[in-house]
Amino acid sequence: MKPLDPRLLRLSRSARGSIAAAAGTGVLRTIATIGIAWGIAAAVTQVIDARGGMPDTFVPTLALLGAAFALRAVAAWATDDLAARAAATVKSEMRSTVLARAAERGPAWLAERSSAGFATTLGPGLDALDAYFGRYLPQLALTAIATPVLLVAIGFGDLTSGLIILCALPVIPVFMILIGMATQSLQQRQSDALARLGGAFLEAVEGLATLKVFGRARRQVGRIGTVTDEYRRGTLGVLRLSFMSGFALELAASLSVALVAVSIGIRLVDGSLGLGAALFVLVLAPEAFAPLRQVGADFHAAQDGVEASSAVLDVLADDRTPAVRPETAPAATDLVLRGVTVRRPDVVIGPVDLDARPGTVVVLAGPSGSGKSSLIAAIRGVLPHDGAITVPGAAGTTRADRIAWADQRPRLVRGTIAENVALSATPVPSTVASALGEAGLGLDPGLQVGAGGTGLSGGQAQRVAVARALYRHTRADTRLVLLDEPTSALDADAEAHVVAAIRRLADDGAVVVVASHRPAVVAAADLLVAIGDTGSVTTHVAGAHA
Repeated sequence: MKPLDPRLLRLSRSARGSIAAAAGTGVLRTIATIGIAWGIAAAVTQVIDARGGMPDTFVPTLALLGAAFALRAVAAWATDDLAARAAATVKSEMRSTVLARAAERGPAWLAERSSAGFATTLGPGLDALDAYFGRYLPQLALTAIATPVLLVAIGFGDLTSGLIILCALPVIPVFMILIGMATQSLQQRQSDALARLGGAFLEAVEGLATLKVFGRARRQVGRIGTVTDEYRRGTLGVLRLSFMSGFALELAASLSVALVAVSIGIRLVDGSLGLGAALFVLVLAPEAFAPLRQVGADFHAAQDGVEASSAVLDVLADDRTPAVRPETAPAATDLVLRGVTVRRPDVVIGPVDLDARPGTVVVLAGPSGSGKSSLIAAIRGVLPHDGAITVPGAAGTTRADRIAWADQRPRLVRGTIAENVALSATPVPSTVASALGEAGLGLDPGLQVGAGGTGLSGGQAQRVAVARALYRHTRADTRLVLLDEPTSALDADAEAHVVAAIRRLADDGAVVVVASHRPAVVAAADLLVAIGDTGSVTTHVAGAHA
């Protein structure tokens, strides 16, 4: 791993100012350190030279020494604060960039990746970047500034000590390189183990209902325990290596300072070196090694975040599937499909020809797996297809701007029902209540639900998803509403309520496309698109609303 990854710096432009400011505070810390060494040496020599009395210069020297300590403390606090801000900014930027890229590339691109591994990388993985931007980079900047300045200061105090330190300094980078070569593979294995742990836990949670039905739920405890134990052992291995690296760096620095101290002691005895210069060099000698030693320790501590960021950077550099740029379209009033064909590995769906005017309910009917969801994904523009699709909407808007959509899986997140209905938008209470009422759900909008809709039944979660589409239709004035199996988990009464809401949407001037094989939904269709097992499609007028 490179000591400084230029890709990370290019991706975190807004953090460069904080890093530069942290380097500036590093200059102040170095100046304060030199001032402390001079103050200690001057105070001791003044007391000794005064032979029992209090010299006039002693109080000003103590004042300067106190000011140097205060300056160093303030500079250290400022460095930590700026570094923490930089780390938070970088993590936010990287998460936003990756999520935006994932949205541009669409579900097909995401389907090639483990959702648990992806979430782990963006979550706790990038949280480990705190050590990289909060400790390593500021320390690297401080080392680049402080080490040469301290060497020059020591050289002015005693040239021999300066030369000894200059010859001893390269030992620490050699140790850092050797330790880095040993830790790189270990850190990669640890990152992979964390991704496997997240994947195993997610798979167990998603399949918990099925596992309980077949009496296999308890077996997952042992499986997750095995993966957890593997991760625990890997963590202990990383800690052992970290302690070992810290010991090696401390040992190298201690031996180097000991060489300087022995040289100074010999020359103090023979009188070739003054007491003031000796004290000045002795105080500064450990400080000359400290930045380089600390940057090595911080580099190894930051490896978890660097490994996670490497995975994120590789995702951003993946050009196998070009990002789809949303394009605006001219104004349209009808939903028009001309020769639309969706090709799946198992079947070719289409061609589909359709012209649905405002006020039309279009039902995509067919057995499970026939391609109803694939056709809805093509209409949404997230699945490649042949042919032309025109989506109703105002001029200058994108296809996504013109569509309100409810998936057959609710995909609820932790939060209130109102937050799940409005998603990223700030919930409008009256509109949320209206959407929930239209979906036939009498729950409190402030009710808290867990990730995946924990706390709600399957039918309730499905109606929250329908309410989400209704809410977006009202707030964004979308002219097309797509509902994928909106009643598959509902009883007859709840289904009738949702079908009535679909009819009201159409009567208000929207084009509503519903994928369903339920008889009650099919009966409400104005246009029926029947999809067969082989992907053949027939379209005809149906229902009493034609």
